[in-house]
Amino acid sequence: MGIVRINKFVSAVDKSDELFEFLKSLIPYISKSEGCLSCEVLKDIENEMSFIVIEKWLSKDHHLQSIANFPKEEMQAAMSLFGAPPKGAYYCQ
Repeated sequence: MGIVRINKFVSAVDKSDELFEFLKSLIPYISKSEGCLSCEVLKDIENEMSFIVIEKWLSKDHHLQSIANFPKEEMQAAMSLFGAPPKGAYYCQ
């Protein structure tokens, strides 16, 4: 049974476009990760500072491994784009 990971992001003030571009830049990495079935980034049409990333995975472990393998320095460099800590949860299909 696959799982869905829904991640919620809020940009820092005046960083909405930059955060959107950063999140979209993650799609190739996520999509090529073992166990990834799909990934999409969506921007809230009523709140330009709000985004979700919807990821479908074979398992929670596959998602966690993808996070563990992501270069920490790239994520650290993007921290100034976030207006609040990201939130996320796993859902079953």
